[in-house]
Amino acid sequence: MPDQTHQANRIAVILGAAVWPNGEPSPTLRRRVDHAIGLWRAGRVDRIMGCGGLGRHPPSEAHVIARLCRNAGIPESALDCEDRSTTTRENLCNALPILGRLGAREVVIVTDPYHAPRARLIAWQLGLDATVSCPSPRRIGPRQWLRHLPREALALLATALRLR
Repeated sequence: MPDQTHQANRIAVILGAAVWPNGEPSPTLRRRVDHAIGLWRAGRVDRIMGCGGLGRHPPSEAHVIARLCRNAGIPESALDCEDRSTTTRENLCNALPILGRLGAREVVIVTDPYHAPRARLIAWQLGLDATVSCPSPRRIGPRQWLRHLPREALALLATALRLR
């Protein structure tokens, strides 16, 4: 079998979201994973990296991502986990050495549309050349939009003010 590190040209990096009791993914986490699985099935990425550490409920977000991907038929050899982070910045900071080890040439950050501007800005601040791919905004309910848009607007401002 060829060395997988030489075939990791395009990697989807799924940014973590909450894990609910009994290890169930939150709707946000499931939506992001489903989108990344679609990218893999369409041949747009060669590998998927789940990011996210342990939140309020075990297991880590990254391990839930990997489990969902395996259940969808993605081989273990195409999966990576960054399971220590608790913030978007940590997701990307901790993913950088793994991406380097894998020889990533193209990085696709998978997150939600309301989170994408901040994720893209953090990637830029870290020197990570990446694109962002998001599930359809129609998959997000109005209550979730109303909950996340103000939070993300403030977080984006704080990120923009942070020195590189």
